[in-house]
Amino acid sequence: MSAHPFRVRSPWLLAVLLAALAVAVQALLVPLFAAPAANLAPRDLPVAVAGPPPAATELADRLAAARPGAFEVTTLPDAAAADRALRDRKVYAAFVAGPDGIALHTAPAASPTVAALLAEAAAQLSAGRPVPVVQVVPAAPDDPRGAGFAAGFLPLALTSMLAGALLTFLVAGRGARLLGLLGYAVLAGLAGAAVLHGWLGVLTGDPVREAGAIALFALAAAGLVAGLGALLGAPGVGLGALLVFLVGNPLSAVSAAPELLPQPWGLVGQFLPVGAGGTLLRSTAYFDGAGAYRPLAVLAGYALLGLLLVLAGRFRTGGAAAPVADPGRPAEITI
Repeated sequence: MSAHPFRVRSPWLLAVLLAALAVAVQALLVPLFAAPAANLAPRDLPVAVAGPPPAATELADRLAAARPGAFEVTTLPDAAAADRALRDRKVYAAFVAGPDGIALHTAPAASPTVAALLAEAAAQLSAGRPVPVVQVVPAAPDDPRGAGFAAGFLPLALTSMLAGALLTFLVAGRGARLLGLLGYAVLAGLAGAAVLHGWLGVLTGDPVREAGAIALFALAAAGLVAGLGALLGAPGVGLGALLVFLVGNPLSAVSAAPELLPQPWGLVGQFLPVGAGGTLLRSTAYFDGAGAYRPLAVLAGYALLGLLLVLAGRFRTGGAAAPVADPGRPAEITI
């Protein structure tokens, strides 16, 4: 009796089953990617209200009443304190109450999407009067809408996932896999910073720090895929790809902000490699490292976990020759 009871001998039936499986996966992936983007809205978005106590309190109350649950409001004494909070990544914008009305101080580098959304909110609070906008932390001059940052980060995730999978299936030794992971991380950091900073002008910070942030993300993402692959084989590579890209990418909020996604998914995304990597690179490139501690710890944890799993894993088929089929026996496909 065969040890594998589920075998499909007919290519016609196999084709139908594979098509049905692909549609089922599609039905799961489409809402996973589309739902967060279709439901972008502020949810406890950190903002500041600055000005003399009576005016600031009244403005904070109006903001809370206009959009209940949308904003987490911090009251600050003046515009200088508001600008410090913006540079420290504690808030996304500040509504500054002054003798001439409301002014909006923003940090488009944190999220151009949020900056545009808050400009609309400021116009509503000012009863339609023009609201002066001060960009305290602007986006890169060559990427004012942040589209280049978001689009440029996606290939980093894809190539890291691919590197982890290739090292699992094509490299047999643990030491060689570790060397491959470390070498990939260093090269990915150098190449990523050279392209995004030097060539495209998307990043505007210290190139060395940017290269370090990209390298750590690359090591965390590739290491997670390779580590799970070393432990579980092909299913582990699939699980790593699920965490790094299929789930991690739509929940990362790289093109928006975690507080715009339905909760708790916005927060969950920041504890996955792509979300943490995007936040770390923003902090490094535009905010001189402010707000980098949590994503740095998350990525370091994934990188260490991946390396340890590669050392502990038992999956050793990398580079092995495929088994030769018996010519006297018809080929079978196991499902």
